[in-house]
Amino acid sequence: MARSQQVLVTGGSGGIGAAIVRRFVGDGHPVVFTHCGEAALAAALEAALVGEVRAVESDTGDARAVEALHAEIRPHILVCCAGIARDRMIWKQPVADFDAVLGVNLRGAWLQVRAAAPAMRAAGWGRIVLIGSINGSRGKAGQTAYAASKAGLIGLARSAARELGPQGVTVNVIEPGWVDTPMTRAAPHEFQAAARAESLTGRLSLPEDVAAACAFLASPEAGQITGQVLRVDGGQSLS
Repeated sequence: MARSQQVLVTGGSGGIGAAIVRRFVGDGHPVVFTHCGEAALAAALEAALVGEVRAVESDTGDARAVEALHAEIRPHILVCCAGIARDRMIWKQPVADFDAVLGVNLRGAWLQVRAAAPAMRAAGWGRIVLIGSINGSRGKAGQTAYAASKAGLIGLARSAARELGPQGVTVNVIEPGWVDTPMTRAAPHEFQAAARAESLTGRLSLPEDVAAACAFLASPEAGQITGQVLRVDGGQSLS
């Protein structure tokens, strides 16, 4: 495949998603990224980048919207970064919170992979990267809904990898640990300190660390890596 590939990044307007968009645009790929209700952030990212990049408002949990998006774009590389959290102890959590989190984080990713599969299979090449979380593997108090949604991405990726591998399509999960973003900087200081203490590298991960891993998994060089979970966490998950 040629170096320049059409990329679709869901949830690309801020934080990790924006770093992934910047990385692919910087590597010379045309990029479309989605956002949901974050027009100002999306417009600012578009304006800051030099290259072929376009923001689209699209709800990743809306099956019709997802199908329409893929009918237009037909990406060679799909990165599912859209996600939400509704953190509460399980005995305090409304059912609606669980449904919302699973609807975006897991159902949304499933819809994206389902929509991307036909064109990738026809092309005989494709890269799908799902952005999970180390808490999907290790769990975390107060995050039953979020952790369940991210754990589900592993089963999705491994099953899709089996289905799509014969057509040259790889499917992998990246599990970041605590990533230094504007959202996490607003968290209580003790939570940030605890994450830094868990890191074996002595620092928190940056969005660019996740973007670099994503770019590798999306590259031709990673053609024999599929159905895998790559942790970008500074060793947090070992603590």
